[in-house]
Amino acid sequence: MSTTLFSLAFGVGTQNRQGGWLEVFYAQPLLNPSAELVAAVAPILGYTEGNQAITFSVAQASQLADALKGVDAVQAALLTRLAESHKPLVATLVAEDAPLSSTPEAYLKLHLLSHRLVKPHGLNLTGIFPLLPNVAWTSQGAIDLAELAERQLEARLRGDLLEVFSVDKFPKMTDYVVPAGVRIADAARLRLGAYVGEGTTVMHEGFVNFNAGTEGPGMIEGRVSAGVFVGKGSDLGGGCSTMGTLSGGGNIVIKVGEGCLIGANAGIGIPLGDRNTVESGLYITAGTKVALLDENNALVQVVKARELAGQSDLLFRRNSQTGAVECKTHKSAIELNEALHAHN
Repeated sequence: MSTTLFSLAFGVGTQNRQGGWLEVFYAQPLLNPSAELVAAVAPILGYTEGNQAITFSVAQASQLADALKGVDAVQAALLTRLAESHKPLVATLVAEDAPLSSTPEAYLKLHLLSHRLVKPHGLNLTGIFPLLPNVAWTSQGAIDLAELAERQLEARLRGDLLEVFSVDKFPKMTDYVVPAGVRIADAARLRLGAYVGEGTTVMHEGFVNFNAGTEGPGMIEGRVSAGVFVGKGSDLGGGCSTMGTLSGGGNIVIKVGEGCLIGANAGIGIPLGDRNTVESGLYITAGTKVALLDENNALVQVVKARELAGQSDLLFRRNSQTGAVECKTHKSAIELNEALHAHN
C-alpha cells in the first residue's frame, strides 16, 4: 500500500434515507498528508489504494484518534470530537488529483479551495455537477428534495417553521469555512469552493462562485464567476461581470492582475495584467475589436481583445461618439503594436 496521498480529510455529513450523501463538512482537510499519518489510519479504515470515501463508526473514530495522538495532535483532537457524532462520518482519501468519483470527494476539493490550500483551477473538478445533488438548504440543514415536503409537515405539526434558504447544488461557503481576514456583507453570495484571500472585502452585491476568487487584499462589488482569479489590490465595481469558462477537463482561467479597476456594469472575457482599467458599462470579450491609440489619440491599429490579454497598464474605454472600443497605455501604442508583432 502506498502511503502517499494528495489529500485526506475526516468529515461529518448528511445522508438521505437511501444512504446517499447530500453534503460533508471537513473541519481540518489536509493537502499532502504525511506518510506516517496515512500509515496509521489506513489499517483502521481498511484503505488500500486509490481515491475512496470510506464511512466509519464512532468506535473507529476513537481508534483513529488514539492512533494519531503521537502523529498529528490536530487530527487526533478532531477525531476525538467526531467520536461524539450522531451524524454519519466519512474519511475521504485522494491518492491522485483525478476526475471526481464521489460526493464526499467533491466536497473535499471544494473545502481545499475555501481553506486556501489550493488556488482556483489548481484542482481537477471534472464531473463535479453530477456528483453534487440538488439540495434544499434549510434551517435544519441539508434535506433531500424528495423528503422536503414531509419534513416541512413534521415541522408544522411541532409548531416549528422549516425555512428553506435556497435550492442548489452548492451551499454557502460560510456554513463550512470562514477564512481569516475577510469582510463579507452577504454570506449567501459566496459558494463553497470560493477562494477568498486575506484582506478581501465582498460588498452586498458581490458574488464569488466556486473555483474562483481573490488573492486579496481587494474590493469585490460585482460578480467573480467560475474561472476568474482576481489579483491583489483590484476593485470590481458594482454589477460588473468577470466571466470565466468551464468545459469538461479543459479549464480556462481568467486572471485579473494586481491593482485593476473594473467599473460598474463592466465585464471581461480576457485575462488582465496589472493596473488595468475597464470603464463602467464596457464589456470586453476575446473577440471584441479594440482600437489601439497612441499618446496623441491617433489610431495605430485595430486588434482583437485576446491579443491584449495579460498586458499591463492599459485603459479600455468606449468612444462616446463612434461607439468604438479603444485602448490607451502608459507606453505608446506604437511600442505595444511592435510587441504584439514580435509575439506573433
